[in-house]
Amino acid sequence: MTLRREVFLDRVKERGEYGTVEEAERAARLVLALLGAHLVGEVRARLAARLPEEFALILLNPLQSAEPLPPEPFVRAAAAWIEGATEQTAAWDVSAVLSTVADSAGGDLLGQILLQLPVGYDLLFGRPRPT
Repeated sequence: MTLRREVFLDRVKERGEYGTVEEAERAARLVLALLGAHLVGEVRARLAARLPEEFALILLNPLQSAEPLPPEPFVRAAAAWIEGATEQTAAWDVSAVLSTVADSAGGDLLGQILLQLPVGYDLLFGRPRPT
């Protein structure tokens, strides 16, 4: 089921403890553009189908990445794109967005997403896997 834009952004805003919906939207746009560069094929299309249309389009037309970044460089890349961000604040932004994405995806699709990503993304999605 596709989330409505307002519901998606409200969840990101709450999880990121942002003061405004605009801050939540900025984080969502950036993180989804970075994530889209790491996902391919049917998995990316299925995830896009569960996101509000404008965010689905961002996921489907991502920033370019030569290879999937491990979690720490992913967060550093987010920090580089967010004005005034540190790695700590970027990690907060990434987790606020990706945990909301995980809820939208559901367990089966999230499992397929994590198979396309380097080890450690389960923590960024707020779904730590047992070791």
